[in-house]
Amino acid sequence: MKAHTYETQSTITPEKALTFLKDGNQRFVNNLKANRDLLEQVNATREGQWPFAVVLSCIDSRTSAELIFDQGLGDVFSIRIAGNFINQDILGSMEFGCNVAGSKLVVVLGHTKCGALKGGLDAAQIQGMGMDNLNHLINHFDPIINEIIEEGEERSSKNGSLLERLNQQNVKSAIEDIRTQSSTLKKLEEEGKIKIVGANYNVETGVVTWL
Repeated sequence: MKAHTYETQSTITPEKALTFLKDGNQRFVNNLKANRDLLEQVNATREGQWPFAVVLSCIDSRTSAELIFDQGLGDVFSIRIAGNFINQDILGSMEFGCNVAGSKLVVVLGHTKCGALKGGLDAAQIQGMGMDNLNHLINHFDPIINEIIEEGEERSSKNGSLLERLNQQNVKSAIEDIRTQSSTLKKLEEEGKIKIVGANYNVETGVVTWL
C-alpha cells in the first residue's frame, strides 16, 4: 500500500475513512498486515502529508493508533494524552488536521483498563503522592465520575463495572466537548465533510468496538 496523496485523500469520504480503520483493525486482530514499503512511504511523504483521519487516544503503550488500525506513514494524525480527554490544544490540533490538512474523520479512542481513569477513581490516594501535574490531569474525570457513580457504589479502580462505565462515558463526553467547544469541527460535521465517532479498544483481544 502506498502513502496517500492529495488526490487520493480528496476522494475519501468520512464513511470510507471509517471503513479504512475498521478494516485495518480486522487485519490487526487476524495478524494480517497490509503490504507496505515504509521507506517508500517516507520518500512519498517528504514533501507533505495527507492523512485521512485524526485519532485521539490514550498514551497507554498498548494503544498505538497506527498499529491497532494497521495504518502506515502519513495515514493518520495521532493525538495522545493520558485518558484521551479534550483540551484547547487538542481541539486546535484536530482543527488543523481536518480544516487545514483535509482529514475526513475524528475518532476518540478509549480503551479497557485505562490507567488514567483508574487514577481518577483513586484520586484520593494519588493526591497524597505529591505529583501536582498528575493530580491536575486525573481531576479532569471527576465530573464524569460524579455523574455515573451510583449511590453507595465503591469509588475505586478495583470496581471493574464503574471503571468500564467511566471509560465509555469519557469517550462520549470527549465527543460532546468537541462539538460544543469547536465551532469549526461542529460546522464541518454538520456539512457532512467529517464524521466524529467514538471507539473502544480492548487491551486483551485487540478488538476495537465502535460506539
